[in-house]
Amino acid sequence: MAKKAKKQQSGGTPATVALTAAAAQYTLHSYDHDPAHPSYGEEAAEAMGVSPDRVFKTLVADVDGALTVAVVPVAGQLDLKALAAAVGGKRATMADPALAERTTGYVRGGISPLGQRKKLPTVLDASASAHATICVSAGRRGLEVELAPQTLAALTQAVLAPIGRA
Repeated sequence: MAKKAKKQQSGGTPATVALTAAAAQYTLHSYDHDPAHPSYGEEAAEAMGVSPDRVFKTLVADVDGALTVAVVPVAGQLDLKALAAAVGGKRATMADPALAERTTGYVRGGISPLGQRKKLPTVLDASASAHATICVSAGRRGLEVELAPQTLAALTQAVLAPIGRA
């Protein structure tokens, strides 16, 4: 019996393992990922039947030489100036995708703000607070986790700030 439980845990992603270890309340949503879809986040929203303003994408940016995670609605874009200001920086640019993958331990389109290989400063768009639950990547394409924004902020030690724009 213990073997089976261990096998189930090892079959999860680092994000789901972190959520389970924290005894957090969450719901997993799985869908068939279409590699031809032009937007990972929009695909997730469509597949789950969830409004795109409740599905958040995880982006990795370079703020004054330090990698920083930004979690914003898939319906909008990241405001790099606002992200830099939120963490006390001056300038932000998108991180090199290969560096983001190596640092987080996830592949592009499946980067989760949870369970990253290296803990990075995280900023969650303030619009998340308007929802009872939001969805973020659970660590692989085709797998989303739905949880309260307060839970996500607590587990990632995120700063809430208006970093998204339409």
